[in-house]
Amino acid sequence: MTFKTLGAICALSLGLAGAAMAEYPERPINMVIPYGAGGATDISARTIAEPLGAAVGKPLVMANVTGAGGATGSVAVQNANADGYTMLFARVGSHSVNPAMKATLPYTLEDFRFVTVYEINPFACVVSANSDLASMEDVLARAQAGELSFSSSGVGSGPHLAAAMVLDAFGLEDAANAATHIPQQGGGAAATAVLNGTADFLCTNSSALAGFVANGQMRALMVTTAEPVAGFDAPTAASLGHPELEQMVGWTGIAGPAGLPDDVAAKWAEWMEAAAADADFVEKMEARGSIIRVMAPEEANDFIQTQYETFRKLVDDLGMRIEG
Repeated sequence: MTFKTLGAICALSLGLAGAAMAEYPERPINMVIPYGAGGATDISARTIAEPLGAAVGKPLVMANVTGAGGATGSVAVQNANADGYTMLFARVGSHSVNPAMKATLPYTLEDFRFVTVYEINPFACVVSANSDLASMEDVLARAQAGELSFSSSGVGSGPHLAAAMVLDAFGLEDAANAATHIPQQGGGAAATAVLNGTADFLCTNSSALAGFVANGQMRALMVTTAEPVAGFDAPTAASLGHPELEQMVGWTGIAGPAGLPDDVAAKWAEWMEAAAADADFVEKMEARGSIIRVMAPEEANDFIQTQYETFRKLVDDLGMRIEG
């Protein structure tokens, strides 16, 4: 075989490999939602599924893989092939709060490559509509009496940290332990616990609560934004004298395993720009208090790292690091 022939074969092989890569995706893509039905992550994922599927051009197989405050589904993606066919709807709890709080978490941020963050949410603090807690002052008084309980989507989750942070800001001593924490399996279950009276209080993403507030089942006592949130009819943290609570925000993004190829990440960036521009998606998410903002892969990774560092400091300040 001549060098000329060998060169032609190599060139053909490289061309075929490039063509094969350019065909991604060739089959359906598995999309893991690491929290249960009805929570903020599930709502966001299923709302964007239709426009995102249209942009991708292949079916998206949506699956709730729940447990351990988002860790179970995250590990499933961490251990998947880095080929773009198993992706994760990551959330502030699974990839900012969990890494900040849990010393034995089976993954780190370096185990994932984020292709986007597309949604930012304020937090809202709510009670059941028939609760006798009418203000944050009432919440604080009950907590100081040792009689307040709050729900969350799991130990070490965003709502767990949020409630402790809010109570600490309002002056409750030993806020991480003074109120009774009632962890649930997911955001939907955390809301249900407040509705059925199992827990008094919940601080979580506005997107998971908007429907309950709109239909009169829940009453918002505060939102963690500089400006009021449409539909919540509640004072802002800043208006109550606690602008530091504005750093408590949620987000939703999409990630693959570490090692996800550059060209695959670039395709996801294009798809997300198209999907998040869908008017119906934007209308539905904004009605839930969400801010739609699509970040490119590099910006998303930088944003999440900053969020992690912010929450890690809060965890250290509140003494909430979980070592076991």
